Formats: sequence, C-alpha cells, structure tokens
Amino acid sequence: MSIKTVNPFNNELVKSFEEMNAKEIEFAIATADSCFQTWRTTSYEVRAKVLHRVASLLRLNKAELSKTITLEMGKLLKESEGEIDLSADIFDYYADNGEDFLADKILKVETGEAIVRNSPIGTLLGVQPWNFPFYQVARFVAPNIMVGNTILLKHASNVPQCAIEIEKIFTEAGAPKGLYTNLLITGDKISVLIDDERIKGASLTGSEGAGAKLAEQAGKNLKKSVLELGGNDVFIVLEDAEMDKTVDWAVVGRINNNGQCCVASKRFIVVEAVADEFLEKFKAKLSALKVGNPMDADTQLGPLSSEEAAENLQKQIDKAVKEGAKIALGGKRIVGKGAFIEATILTDIKPEMTVYSEELFGPVASFYRVKDEDEAIKLANDSPYGLGGSIFSKDIERAKKLADRIDTGMVFINHPTWTKSNLPFGGTKRSGYGRELSSLGIEEFINKKLIRVSGISDPF
Repeated sequence: MSIKTVNPFNNELVKSFEEMNAKEIEFAIATADSCFQTWRTTSYEVRAKVLHRVASLLRLNKAELSKTITLEMGKLLKESEGEIDLSADIFDYYADNGEDFLADKILKVETGEAIVRNSPIGTLLGVQPWNFPFYQVARFVAPNIMVGNTILLKHASNVPQCAIEIEKIFTEAGAPKGLYTNLLITGDKISVLIDDERIKGASLTGSEGAGAKLAEQAGKNLKKSVLELGGNDVFIVLEDAEMDKTVDWAVVGRINNNGQCCVASKRFIVVEAVADEFLEKFKAKLSALKVGNPMDADTQLGPLSSEEAAENLQKQIDKAVKEGAKIALGGKRIVGKGAFIEATILTDIKPEMTVYSEELFGPVASFYRVKDEDEAIKLANDSPYGLGGSIFSKDIERAKKLADRIDTGMVFINHPTWTKSNLPFGGTKRSGYGRELSSLGIEEFINKKLIRVSGISDPF
C-alpha cells in the first residue's frame, strides 16, 4: 500500500511519500525507548506543560490543520474545525486532571501501610484511522504521555500530511525527541513492531480484521492491547419521541463525518406507531442535503474518504438489494469525479441478509419497524457489534431502563452517540475492548504497583 494524499473530492493525487526504511524505523524505536528512561521520571507538571502547549498550538493553527483534514479524507471543513477543537480539549483535559487521576490509592490494612501507585510501562504503539485523524490520536496519546509513556504512532496511509503535522506540533511544543514519533510506514510492518521487546503495548482504532491481527500479535508477545473497532449503532425511536427534533438528530447521527464514524447511527429502529411518520420526515431531510465540495461552507454532504471506500459501499448496497432489501432513498453513486454516494435508506432488511449484520461506513441508513420496545431491544442486541446506541423518548426513566438492556459500551438518550473528553469511550462484543477518554482512558497502559510497608515483626 502506498502512502499518499488523494483528494477524495476529485480523486486527484496531491502528494506521495516515501516509506521509512528499516534503519529509520530502528532509530525511531531506540529513540522512543531512550526518551522513556528519562520521561518516566519527569513530574506531572512538566508533562502537563507539554500537553497544554500542544493544545494551544492546535487552536492557533486550526485553520490550516482543518484544511489538511478535509483535503486528505473529505470531512466537511466545519467538522474538521470542530475536530481540532475537540482534540485540543482532550490534551488540556488530561493536562488538568491527569495528576489527580493517577494519584496513589491508599488501601486499608490492619498494620503498616499499603498503597497502589500508577507507573508508566514504556513505549506504546498506536495504530490510528483516517476518519478522525487528529481526535483519534489525541485520545490515545494525551493520557499516555501524562502517565509517563512514550508514543510511536502509525497513522492511516491516506492521511500522511495530518500525521506529519501532529509530530511537528509536538516538536514545536518542546517535547523531547522520542516522546511522540510518527511512523511513516504501511500496515504490514505492525507485527514486526509489536514483536520488538522495547514496545510494551499497542492500541488500534480501525476495522475488525485489523484489530484481530493486532490482538493476536500482542497476545503472542504477552502485551496489553486496546481495540476500538466497528459499530452498528442503533437509533431507537419510541412512540412518545419528540418527532421533529428526533429526525433532526437522526440526520446528524447518520451523516456526521459523511457517515464514516464508528459510532454513527446506522440502524434506525422505530416502533410501528410512528414508523411511517419518522421515515417520511427522515427521507425528506436526507434528500434535501446539499452535496458538494467539503471545503465550501454550505456543503452538507461530502465525499467518502476514497474511491475505494465509495466502491465498496456501493457493492454493499447492491448486494443488499440483490438479497431482497428495498431502497427508500438514494442507493447510487453521484455522477462526477469524486468519491460520492447518495444519502441512502434501506428497508425490508431480514436477518438472513448480509447487510443485517455488517457495518455500512458511509451515508447509508438501515430502517426497521418494530411492534414495541421489547422487539426494539431484541433487534438492537441481535448484532455482532456493541459500540454505542441511542434511545429517543420523552419518558427518561423508561429510556434509562431500556438502556440497561442494550448490549453496548455506550447508550445515549435523546442524542446520537458522541464523544467528549470526560466521557468514557469504548465497546463490547466485536467492537473491541478497553476504554479511552475520561479517567478510565488513563488506566489502560499503566502498572498498578502495590507498595506495602510492614513492621519487621508483623506476621503475614
């Protein structure tokens, strides 16, 4: 796989990059390992200053960084700007709260003392995707640098300029050499990296297949891994939902990031009493979206990240129809040079169809009508994925009880699944394991070391 920037708006090659050679990779690992030996002894104050500087530089350079995101993967420019703001907030969040999160835990003992102290474990490998090229990096890197670990980052091969800019920001922020290193390499090098004894753990956000490979390699080496993989999030609409606002959120939940989001609302499960009303209003809103250049302020739906992504999504739609699903809206490529697909709604989906169990990564919604809330929950849980989900109802207590019955890592009520610095992010089942963000996100790659003080004559 080549490392290059291709503008998905017109599928034109912008720039190509040479992959790092074996000597450069070895130097990167050795430098990160060397940096760890000193970084692990720095104070939380020193670590926080670097993270705060990174946050400030992200905000200072937001205009240009946002354009780079949009150029490389097609996100609407206003959403790219929002991603930079969110990323900066994450760096500030861990700079402000990391020391408290990592404070010693005092255990109650009959004699002497016992504490649990959180210590760094070493150099970590991060494998990150293209759909949120700054945010995904921030939520992995910020907590682990605050812990005292060092980072090697293998970014997606279609966002090399974003990857390079992140490393430049760390350098400008005064980070020591080796604290954060961008590895300009292709995915086939990941297994070799995990085999290296100087790398102590790995985190991946991406596809189920890529996650399985990384987990297997990490397991062989007895190394900790964290995986955030695919999702097929439900958007459950009950009969008492405030319909117009619910439909507005349905559009946001499905179309955000041009539909390319692990926690995008993908399966719309609506109780029979309001199913027709929801579907008609949902169709009307989606069909009115303005498609165009993601750099333009008035564009509402941009291209997918690449021509390959668009082709694969179209194949999924065509296969669904061939197997018996119906198209209520869209279903085709948009004529032109870019990686565009129409906003689409699929209906009449049955359990035996391939599309019933797979993730649709783009502006394609799967619509289901159900008899009642029990049938909605049964359908929601009939999925190999378990990342997030949403319930829309005016009765909050009812919705909270239903949330308890959904097998996912996250459930939002009256809002699509989303992310903030202080909310834990992660899933269950084939959506992965481990958590990022909040206080939980700083606890994944640490040594919880027990220190026990006893009197010399104390019994066991």
